[in-house]
Amino acid sequence: MANIAFIGLGNMGGPMAINLVKAGHQVCVFDLSEQAVANVVEQGATTQPQASDCVKDAEFIISMLPAGKHVEAVFLSENGLINHIAKGALVIDSSTIDSATSIKVGTVLLEQGINFIDAPVSGGVGGATAGTLSFMVGGSEADFNQAKPVLDTMGKNVFHAGNHGAGQVAKACNNMLLSVLMLATSEALQLGISNGLDASVLSNIMSSSSGSNWTLDVYNPCPGVMENVPSSNDYQGGFMVDLMAKDLGLAMDTAVKSHSSTPMGALARSLYAMHAANGNGAKDFSSAFNLFNQAK
Repeated sequence: MANIAFIGLGNMGGPMAINLVKAGHQVCVFDLSEQAVANVVEQGATTQPQASDCVKDAEFIISMLPAGKHVEAVFLSENGLINHIAKGALVIDSSTIDSATSIKVGTVLLEQGINFIDAPVSGGVGGATAGTLSFMVGGSEADFNQAKPVLDTMGKNVFHAGNHGAGQVAKACNNMLLSVLMLATSEALQLGISNGLDASVLSNIMSSSSGSNWTLDVYNPCPGVMENVPSSNDYQGGFMVDLMAKDLGLAMDTAVKSHSSTPMGALARSLYAMHAANGNGAKDFSSAFNLFNQAK
């Protein structure tokens, strides 16, 4: 079993750390939220007053942080973890950030003899809790192989996307597609409802036809069609609109840098930004269904 430091215990990081504890790893956790730390310590993790104390003896350091600026500050600032991580240790950053920051952090850490992969995830809070996340990894083949047994503890699909930053690009592509599918599914369901169709019946028809997709079949955005999804819980829980808007911003930045044409992604970003600005930022991203609701 490995000695692991886990930095960042939010909605995703907390359950991920708990799964590592349940698998028998020695896990030292750190977060600015005392309650978040307490929740994981209650499951068998340890903690330290400072993140630097957690990482000094760790073989693996996993971070799950809000944005690129936080990742860069935590690892590379004057008092950053780069000064406390042992040479030969492997940093696994599972934050969803821009690829340029991942490449920068990985490059600087490597110069100090510290290995690095970017490994953003897909699967939401439910996947984090169940240990069924998908990891998209950017880094060397050797570092990927070293990290894979640890990642397998937290997920069921672990992909090597390429070199540093490739995991972040893959995540941006995936979430851009997810956002477009959610909007298109919502639009189609609302069209049927507006013309007298029952949403459950229409969902079954499309799920068994060429319109089948994950947002329709697994995460239906229409309230009452499917149990145990956010749409049937007033869009509480799940993946917040604010986070989808953030990820779409990263996708658009990626598109600009590569001179890629992403008209559907650009429209999705605009719609989610508008939805967030209208007070829906903390709701699940499937609440975009209401953008097309004629009854509202």
